[in-house]
Amino acid sequence: MNVYDFDNTIYDGESVLHFFFYYVKKSPYLIKYVPRVLYAFLKYKLGKMSVEYALEKYAMFLEDYFSSIEDFDADVVEFWDKHEKNIKPFYKKLQREDDVIVTASPEVSMKEICRRLGVKNCVGSILDPETGKITRLCMRSQKVPAFLEAFPNAHIDNFYTDSPKNDAPLIKMAEHAFIVKGNKITQVK
Repeated sequence: MNVYDFDNTIYDGESVLHFFFYYVKKSPYLIKYVPRVLYAFLKYKLGKMSVEYALEKYAMFLEDYFSSIEDFDADVVEFWDKHEKNIKPFYKKLQREDDVIVTASPEVSMKEICRRLGVKNCVGSILDPETGKITRLCMRSQKVPAFLEAFPNAHIDNFYTDSPKNDAPLIKMAEHAFIVKGNKITQVK
């Protein structure tokens, strides 16, 4: 089985950040949160934000905002209509039927793009779109238990990521590992 990180690996950019700016356009009052979101994103990319810290600092904000969203499913479709173009062309060339995407992005927002790509297996953060409650944040070391819960006996033939630091536990599990930078793929294991 091939396993892929999503953001900056298959997807050109950070889909969660793009989703945030999608909602800033719909709800301009969210612009006041841009500095805080960008600061949190930077801490995440530098590996200086734990899962617990992220939940403690940002869960209440998400819950408050999600309670105001009228039709999240329609927003997801509209978002992917505009952002599907960010899927990197290499993915279709490598795609296999048993591919798994393991991502920090919420599964509820990934369902639509996975359907469009023909990807049947996605393991991500669990977010209730009605309440905004996060029950699983699938990032860094938390990706392995989430993956193993869904695929307890799986063997990872190839793992693709943009971040060898953040995804080191999945690289360790894989027979072969590849780093994706832009459209360049380099084997590291």
